[in-house]
Amino acid sequence: MSEARLAYGGQTGAGGTTTRRTYFPETFFWQLLWVDSSGKASLSYTVPDTITEWVANAFCMNDNIGFGLSGTASLIAFQPFFVETAMPYSTIRGEEFLFKGNVFNYLNKCIELDVELEESQDFKAEKLSPGSNSVRICANETQSYTWRISPQRLGMVNFTVTAEAKGNELNDGRRDIVIKPLLVEPEGIKKEVTQSSLICVKGTPISETITLNLPSNLVTGSEKATLYVLGDILGTAMKNAENLLPMPYGCAEPNIAIFLSHLYIYFYLTDTKQLTEEKKSRIIGNLNAGYQRQMPFRHHDGSFSTFGSREAEGNLWLTALVYKAFGQSSPVIFIDENIMKQALIWISSKQGPDGCFKSDGKIYNQALEDGADQNTILTAHIISSLLESNHKSSYPVVRAGLSCLDAASDGRVRSTLENALLAHIHGLAGNAEKHKHFLDALMKSATRNGGLLYWERKNRPTAEHFPSFYTRASSLEILTTSYALLAWLNRPNLSQEDLTIGSQMARWLVRNQNSLGGFSSSQDTPVALLALSRFGNLTFTKDAENTVDISAGESFKKVFQLTSSNSVLLQQVELPNIPGNYSVEVKGSGCVYIQTSLKYNIIVPAHGSGFALTVQTKNASCAGNFLPRFDLELKARYTGERNTSNMAIIDVKMLSGFVPVSSSLQKLQNKVMRTEIRNDHVFLYLESVSSKEISLTLTLEESHPVSKSKPAEVLMFDYYETDIAAHSEYNTPCHQASA
Repeated sequence: MSEARLAYGGQTGAGGTTTRRTYFPETFFWQLLWVDSSGKASLSYTVPDTITEWVANAFCMNDNIGFGLSGTASLIAFQPFFVETAMPYSTIRGEEFLFKGNVFNYLNKCIELDVELEESQDFKAEKLSPGSNSVRICANETQSYTWRISPQRLGMVNFTVTAEAKGNELNDGRRDIVIKPLLVEPEGIKKEVTQSSLICVKGTPISETITLNLPSNLVTGSEKATLYVLGDILGTAMKNAENLLPMPYGCAEPNIAIFLSHLYIYFYLTDTKQLTEEKKSRIIGNLNAGYQRQMPFRHHDGSFSTFGSREAEGNLWLTALVYKAFGQSSPVIFIDENIMKQALIWISSKQGPDGCFKSDGKIYNQALEDGADQNTILTAHIISSLLESNHKSSYPVVRAGLSCLDAASDGRVRSTLENALLAHIHGLAGNAEKHKHFLDALMKSATRNGGLLYWERKNRPTAEHFPSFYTRASSLEILTTSYALLAWLNRPNLSQEDLTIGSQMARWLVRNQNSLGGFSSSQDTPVALLALSRFGNLTFTKDAENTVDISAGESFKKVFQLTSSNSVLLQQVELPNIPGNYSVEVKGSGCVYIQTSLKYNIIVPAHGSGFALTVQTKNASCAGNFLPRFDLELKARYTGERNTSNMAIIDVKMLSGFVPVSSSLQKLQNKVMRTEIRNDHVFLYLESVSSKEISLTLTLEESHPVSKSKPAEVLMFDYYETDIAAHSEYNTPCHQASA
């Protein structure tokens, strides 16, 4: 591709040509493509609305020739005159900010322009620029307009700026319209409570009640409830497969967890004959991308670690998980056999003469250690990974590992997770007697409540910032129940009674899904989705047809129709009464997945659970010719029951109108494992935190003036047990930087 200029033609109407610009991505295409022997392919794309120069290149691979890389080509998206807006990414209710519209004239002559900010009930605008909205701009000149904005509602607020040419025979009536959204958020900390149900009917209607309650420390006006209905047990996970967890994904473990989740959804859709070409293409594309994203975390010896080259050695737990993921996906996408061989050799080298694998201290979720032998758990994890990768029980590493587990579990099993893992392993290995033995032991320790069957953790951390009416399951509980369900479904000659018992476990798992279709953490999500997909495959009904009625007395009523043709279509409705009670009735034949998401903000709690966190602003520079900036000092320590925490994340929300200074993030590289920016949040990854206080400092700089500034929150949480968390908040010391 050679350099080109793209002139926006726009839409021509009675008043002239109008360019309406709403699409402003950072990258607008990235695609893998098979090319035939001609070496050519033709692709069509709609260029985004950004006035800029796009730079592109390509690389190619061929079995015979190898790897090739093109030079760069550029495409300039251009028009004679245009508007460019400047505003923060988000603001908090009650703040005011300066909204700027800059008009550029690239013609070789002067033009007359009218520039208007469209009025809206969603905000109040005060024009600060002197003079009228009409202006004369000569060749290659720029004119700026400024408004003080006071948003009037929460959510996404659109700002529309129009520049219209006047009195020029070539451009008279031509308009450039730019529409930019701004997120207006409530004060406090975001929280979400989900309630999910799997309701299976066969003729006789089934009713349930959904109760929406709110905490006492609610931020008024922040509450919003939505009810979702699907006809498929994995529907929510399919809808949000690229983002199953509301947390950052910047290290190896969450990446491979999402990879596995995509894979299990692919197998489920294949087995139930629901895999369309569109879904197949999308999932395979995601698998290929996930495979490539995993490579930077690979070490020269074939192992993988959570943060790649930041760590001296590979992680045994993670390498076994990656080996399983790549082995299971090899029938679907290309997996380099050398990567598999080297990973297996490295794993095998860590096995002791007794067949056991010794922990390297990097099982990041230390909740797995509660009441269990860490080496037994690790060995069980590795052996199950190999068995699930189609290694037979006669394979030397597997055979030796099974011998280790037999010796370790001979009357000395000390946790339900060990029982669940061993039941799952012996089911995979075809050891019917041992499979039954561990399943029997599991069932004796199960909790049965309200038609649900699950396993509870004895000593669970409590979360002071959640309302007392809602308690979420821990990662350990999700894992244990998921492995138990997998083991149960591996029983020979499953009867209808067996499936009924399995449904009690599946329904409990469904009740603990988050609104994105995932679970508590990156460790339990793929295991739980695998268990649900196995259950869903066994109970899938091709000709299911249901009616779902949702009502709240006479004030609200909604009816959904579900059939085999729309089973994975996410249908939804907002629930108007909060707090309130809703009745759900399901009629017909088949299973229906129903989830209610209640979102709200709460006031920042005074105390945390498991962490202590303090935040201070220092070294403020608020005057002079430079942009206001200051240092944000974070001090944190672990206050929980163990010696150190699991992997922890510090989530720093930016003050409205502020951004992090890149050089300060680079300095943090020696203190944290990874830094990551997502929209107006900075995430700091910590391998673990002890009782010894750590101090981290980053610098923030003003990008857009904001007045009546509201505090921003800093959240520190355990990556695997997010209820273990601490909060703090800060505000700008540069009050004179107001709009």
